[in-house]
Amino acid sequence: MFNEKKGKLLRIYIGEHTRHEGRPLYEWLLLQARELHMSGVTVLRGLEGYGASTRIHTAKIIEISGNLPVVVELVDTAEKIEKFLSHAESVVTGGLATIEDVDIRFYRAHPGEQPGTVS
Repeated sequence: MFNEKKGKLLRIYIGEHTRHEGRPLYEWLLLQARELHMSGVTVLRGLEGYGASTRIHTAKIIEISGNLPVVVELVDTAEKIEKFLSHAESVVTGGLATIEDVDIRFYRAHPGEQPGTVS
């Protein structure tokens, strides 16, 4: 259980087609976070965006197969965020990572949800 009042928010911006160890990088990051017992991870798929190359990636019908932006968000203690970054930093070969201070208002599972389940 996460009982902290203050935490850190890590956001990692990558492309959806980026892979590591035979799987999408965002999935690898999520599984690494789970192995490290991080409080939780959310993977968000963007509609449009660009990064360091300034090449626009879009979900518009003409470019449906574009390498859309993905944001992986993690919230936990500063110590756990730093530990996670020590595992992930060398694997993210292209992208951006940011860290922000956050105030934790609540952290709880959905009623009836069992730990370790996939929904």
